[in-house]
Amino acid sequence: MASALTSVVVNAKAKHTATVLFLHGLGDSGSGWSFLAEELSGLFPHIKWVLPNAPMLPITLNQGMRMPAWFDLNGLDRAITANQDEKGLLASSVAVNSLIRKEIDSGIPSERIVIGGFSQGCALSLLVGLTSEYKFGGVVGCSGWLPLAEKFPAMASDANKKTPVMMCHGDADPVVKYSFGRDSAGLLEKLGYNVKFNTYPGLVHSASPQELQDIASFIKERLPPVEA
Repeated sequence: MASALTSVVVNAKAKHTATVLFLHGLGDSGSGWSFLAEELSGLFPHIKWVLPNAPMLPITLNQGMRMPAWFDLNGLDRAITANQDEKGLLASSVAVNSLIRKEIDSGIPSERIVIGGFSQGCALSLLVGLTSEYKFGGVVGCSGWLPLAEKFPAMASDANKKTPVMMCHGDADPVVKYSFGRDSAGLLEKLGYNVKFNTYPGLVHSASPQELQDIASFIKERLPPVEA
């Protein structure tokens, strides 16, 4: 990925002491998730929200059409977990880690950063969050899956072995099957990760008010205000 990622940024309303970085899904943009930052920023005035924009990539699933994407996709059935675009995943991981480094260089400790994402962004947030050498405050994955699962144990870093992970998935998701999220959470649990998997009955491939409440509760626990 030659150029740095652009981002939609919602700055902290008070002194900036923590950052949430949230990655959108295929064909979307950072602005597509600005509602999350706008809805929760009042609850967390100390948090800065960084919503990166994925680069334009040709997507095999969509007949090679170029669209915002973190990596190529061959399909949405078992192809989502087979023949994965490892090169694209790793390139996007490097790009996202560059954004994380900027936050750390600006004075935000890595433990005061939560990384999350939806769908493709969920996959990338799990990969970045659990392979990075930086220790994060937490990882949130919504309506997605753990990519490169067979290689993941060798890629995982020790830094985030104990970092809390919250995964969320609707059981009526027609795009990324509920079983993909559930099985990914199960694999992480078997590997010893601190994973909470939330099921939302009847929810399709989208977010729900209850899910947003759960994300808010997770952030409140992981990124509390810093005492003056």
